[in-house]
Amino acid sequence: MIKPHGSETLNPLFVYDQEKHDALLHEAESLPALMLSSAAAANAVMMGAGYFNPLTGYMNAADAISVAERMHTTDGLFWPTPVLNMTNNIEAVKGHKRIALRDPNVEEHPILAVMEVEDTEELTDAEINLIMEKVYRTTDAEHPGVAAFQSAGKYVISGPIQVLNCSYFQQDFPDTFRTAVEIRNEIKERGWKKVAAFQTRNPMHRAHEELCKMAMKAVEADGVIVHMLLGKLKPGDIPAPVRDASIRKMVELYFPPNTVMITGYGFDMLYAGPREAVLHAIFRQNMGATHLIVGRDHAGVGDYYGAFDAQTIFDEEVPEGALEIEIFRADHTAYSKKLNKVVMMRDAPDHAKEDFVLLSGTKVREMLGQGIAPPPEFSRPEVAQILMDYYQSKSK
Repeated sequence: MIKPHGSETLNPLFVYDQEKHDALLHEAESLPALMLSSAAAANAVMMGAGYFNPLTGYMNAADAISVAERMHTTDGLFWPTPVLNMTNNIEAVKGHKRIALRDPNVEEHPILAVMEVEDTEELTDAEINLIMEKVYRTTDAEHPGVAAFQSAGKYVISGPIQVLNCSYFQQDFPDTFRTAVEIRNEIKERGWKKVAAFQTRNPMHRAHEELCKMAMKAVEADGVIVHMLLGKLKPGDIPAPVRDASIRKMVELYFPPNTVMITGYGFDMLYAGPREAVLHAIFRQNMGATHLIVGRDHAGVGDYYGAFDAQTIFDEEVPEGALEIEIFRADHTAYSKKLNKVVMMRDAPDHAKEDFVLLSGTKVREMLGQGIAPPPEFSRPEVAQILMDYYQSKSK
C-alpha cells in the first residue's frame, strides 16, 4: 500500500487507548480552555483522523509563513497550506503551557483536544496579508476562505495536540465519516492495490459519475473512493446529508458492485484552489489512495483561479518526489449529443458548443427549485428527484 506522507506509518493524533483517553479528558476539565475557531477545530479533526500526517500539532508563525511562501515548513516538510490555531482572545490561556481546546461546533462545547503550548505569537497585518496572497492568491474579503482567515484572529497558538473526539462528524454522519486509518483498513480488506480518490463538495451528476469511471479505467484502479467534504461550506452549497443521499443513490444504481467506497471527512472548505488541491493530494495519500482526480476549477470559487491552475501547480510548484500519490488530470466533462455519452471536452475537438449538453450550476439550481428535472443527459433522474425534493422543501 502507498506510504503516508512524511512517514513510514500513519500516526493519527486521536488518543485510542481508553485509559489514556479518560485520563486526558479528566485532566482537561481542570485546564484553562480555549474556544477554537471552526477552522482550527477542523484542523484538529483532520490531525486526529490521520489525514494531516505527519503533523503533530498546530504550526507556529515561522512555519505558517514558510509554508505560505515556499510550501515547506522550516524543517523541510513539504506542506501546501498553514495549519493554524488562530484566535482573537488569548486572555484565558495566556501564560499556560497546557490547555484544553473546546469545540465551537457542538452544543455545550465539549473538549476536542488537549494542547501543549509551545508558543503564542501575534501575526502582523503584513504577515496575514502575505499568507492570504500566497495561499488564496487574493486578499479580497469576498473570497470565503479569505473571509474565514481574516476573522479567525491575529494570535497563533502553536504546539502538539492529543485529540479526544472527532467533533460532530461521527454522530451526524455515522455511515459516511471515516478517518484515514479506517479507509486504509478498508482498502486493505477489499484487496485494492490502485485506488482513485474523487473529491466533492457537491452532488454528483452524470459528468462526475463518468469522470470517476474514466479515471478508474485510465489508471486501471480496483476502485474509487468518493470522498465528500462534511464540514463548513459557503452559503448556497447543498447540505452534506442531501449530497450523501444523492451520491449513494447514484452509486447504488449506476456503478458495478464493490467498485466504490463512499466516505466523508471533517474539514472546513478553504476554497484555496491550487494550494487546496495539493492539500487534497496529501490527505488522500494518507488515507491510502494512489491517484487523485483533479478536475476543472478544483477547490475553486468565483473567478479567483484559472480553470486548470489546480493541475498545473503539480507541474510547476510541487517538487519532484514530494508526493507519492499521482494526479489524474481531468478536463471539463459534458454529454455529447453526437456520441450519446459523456466525454471530456478535450477529447472531442470536432464538437461545437451546441453539440454538448451544458448547464450552469445556477441554471440547474433554478430548475430543481421549480420542480423541473434537469435533462437525463445531465443528471440521473433518481439523483435529480432527491435534489428537487430538497430545493422544494426549502421554498415552502
